[in-house]
Amino acid sequence: MKYPRSRYFFLKPDTDLLKDGQAFYLPDFSKDIHHEIELVLQICKNGKNISEKFAAGYYEKIAVGIDFTARDIQQQCKEKGLPWEKAKAFDNSAPIGEFISKSEMQNTGNINFHLTINGEVRQNGNSKDMLFSFEKIIAYVSRFITLKQGDLIYTGTAAGVGAVTGGDKKLEGYIGDKKLLSFEVK
Repeated sequence: MKYPRSRYFFLKPDTDLLKDGQAFYLPDFSKDIHHEIELVLQICKNGKNISEKFAAGYYEKIAVGIDFTARDIQQQCKEKGLPWEKAKAFDNSAPIGEFISKSEMQNTGNINFHLTINGEVRQNGNSKDMLFSFEKIIAYVSRFITLKQGDLIYTGTAAGVGAVTGGDKKLEGYIGDKKLLSFEVK
């Protein structure tokens, strides 16, 4: 597989997390909010410069989450060569579902996950199709940032990213056939 030359990541403060099925309110500063369902790793112990061969020991739980992106703001930032935080790290931009133990999964390299909106599948992915394994992601990020117990790593999205509207009554995220995330957009 051919990997991108340079990888990037961005940070989201804890004010981005939207938990317990709370509704997501469309922000007034954007007219183009897009959903991106992702598998989310919960870090279980502190680590810095974690070797890829040991990285699997740094997470025990996985969830699905949404990485909302203000595409219009993101485009403005890209055009000016600016960071994307105001397009990616705004309040409540990271709904998070229920975590399950990775021990419940036969193979973390082959996890099916999907997003439905109003009962229709919009995104469908599998961890085997990710550019980088969970272990590569943890090793890479820990080169730059000390990972702490409880940190969350949103890993990347599946095909089918698209806009959400105030009429989207039910967004539901699944790992396999287990619903772990459910909320509405207002």
